[in-house]
Amino acid sequence: AWDRALLLGAEHGFRNAQTTLLAPTGTIGLLMDCDTTGVEPDFALVKFKKLAGGGYFKIANQSVAPALENLGYPKAQIDDIMRYVLGTLTLDGAPHINRESLAAKGLNAEDIAKVEKALPGVFELPFAFNVWTLGEDALGRLGLTKEQWSKPGFNLLRAIGFNQQQIDEANDAICGMQTVEGAPHLKDKHLQIFDCANRCGKHGQRFIHYMGHVRMMAAAQPFLSGAISKTINMPNEATIRDIENAYHESWRLGIKAMALYRDGSKLSQPLSSTSDKKEDAAADEQKAEIARLKTELAEMRKVIGQIDPAQGGVPRTVTTGFRPTRRTLPAKRGGFTQEARVASHKIYLRTGEYDDGQLGEIFVDLHKEGAAMRSLMNCFAIAVSKGLQYGVPLQEFVDTFTFTRFEPQGMVDGHPNIKMATSIIDYVFRVLGLEYLGRTDLVQIPPQESATNFGEMLPPEVKSSAAPT
Repeated sequence: AWDRALLLGAEHGFRNAQTTLLAPTGTIGLLMDCDTTGVEPDFALVKFKKLAGGGYFKIANQSVAPALENLGYPKAQIDDIMRYVLGTLTLDGAPHINRESLAAKGLNAEDIAKVEKALPGVFELPFAFNVWTLGEDALGRLGLTKEQWSKPGFNLLRAIGFNQQQIDEANDAICGMQTVEGAPHLKDKHLQIFDCANRCGKHGQRFIHYMGHVRMMAAAQPFLSGAISKTINMPNEATIRDIENAYHESWRLGIKAMALYRDGSKLSQPLSSTSDKKEDAAADEQKAEIARLKTELAEMRKVIGQIDPAQGGVPRTVTTGFRPTRRTLPAKRGGFTQEARVASHKIYLRTGEYDDGQLGEIFVDLHKEGAAMRSLMNCFAIAVSKGLQYGVPLQEFVDTFTFTRFEPQGMVDGHPNIKMATSIIDYVFRVLGLEYLGRTDLVQIPPQESATNFGEMLPPEVKSSAAPT
């Protein structure tokens, strides 16, 4: 088949033909125990993969130890470096937070065993101390109520008496530094060997510059007829100028395609090198500040003559606000019905008007769509109608919903002015904008000056010249 393709191509020429490329192999490589794939550097030495069903899966680079051995480090030094990166993953011998200190706080042997079992898969040490790991009974034995441990940001270790410095030191020992920077025995000249696409852990500072990704792809591109599936990773502080430079340099070097991602630019991302939890390094100072502010607030109440609500003397206040009223439609009302097809899907748009001609309700009927789609469109039409009747301007709906893009989309048949729509919703509000707001900018073929609904839009001099004599 390839020989025949070559002969036909030589005779007739090639167009958009490719035989080789670098495909996306992240998940496949993970299943094959490959730390990196092709020209893609490792995301981080220790990273956490977000699972589709919830939770995270901890992935540690397996090539660090063999690389250190290849560089000539003895086994004892390699063990020290790996312990620095990955931690001990046990409470035994840990500073501050260990089996003995936890037992003194009220945890029994079974509770401590549950924590030990959870340690290999957690971002940070506090993630192993929660109600899902220990259970409600254990937290009850520690004197904690459901109201306490169910609050967002609750930290069990802080609640039972450990301060932030103790937690941080224990975390570094048990969960590791997750970077080789600062590791014992490791020579500075070898640091660059272990650089990754992102900063490693919360202590790491080194990472591969985004232009390094671009140039690596440029080096491989001449040997491929297709594109390279590889992400150009950028740190969170990357600027628009950095992104512009990456695209321009990729074009200049002849790269056929590139994907770019700035760390943290989405609410959720498949891989992370640190947790999203912000450190509470100054929690004690914050508590003191809160107490000081409460004292100042109490003094201010005395100065301005307010009575402390805790004493029972709450000043009576009257809150006023605007309550929208619904403008009901007449029982017999005018409007129009517009039949059309959007990408061959038949749609009927019906409107209901007030006596003054203003729009008050819409109905959207789909010809052969499924029950779920029809029901959703009916509910959407009811919501829009309610908004119109409670005073939401039609202009707001038109500006919000035009140019929304989803299937079905494409050519429009049956409407004299609208010939393309990016979705059914886009089509509906193009029609309403044209008919009730005179929005000719939303249609592909502007109506004639004599068209219905546009007479009032003509300038006075045009009206007078068009009037019969």
